[in-house]
Amino acid sequence: MAKQSSMNKNKRRRKMTAQFAGKRAKLKELARDRSKPAEERFAAQLKLAQLPRNSSATRIRNRCELTGRARGYYRKLKVCRNMLRELASQGMIPGMVKSSW
Repeated sequence: MAKQSSMNKNKRRRKMTAQFAGKRAKLKELARDRSKPAEERFAAQLKLAQLPRNSSATRIRNRCELTGRARGYYRKLKVCRNMLRELASQGMIPGMVKSSW
């Protein structure tokens, strides 16, 4: 089980990313628009830099929904490899069978 503080920090980041998504998208679009004057694009870039760091989507870490583990994460199922194996063995994941030979 991961530390509660790590999991809570990640939840906070997700919430902040959703909160600033619109503003961040507008500023990025303005900063990338080549038809605008350089001063206006630079001002947009400065405003973008003043936004909180945790409002960026790249700061979010994919974590297992059950344990909070950050490594070995399966995006499709939102669980780590350990929990995937355990759930598959218990027959909790439809269509997944543990192979044996």
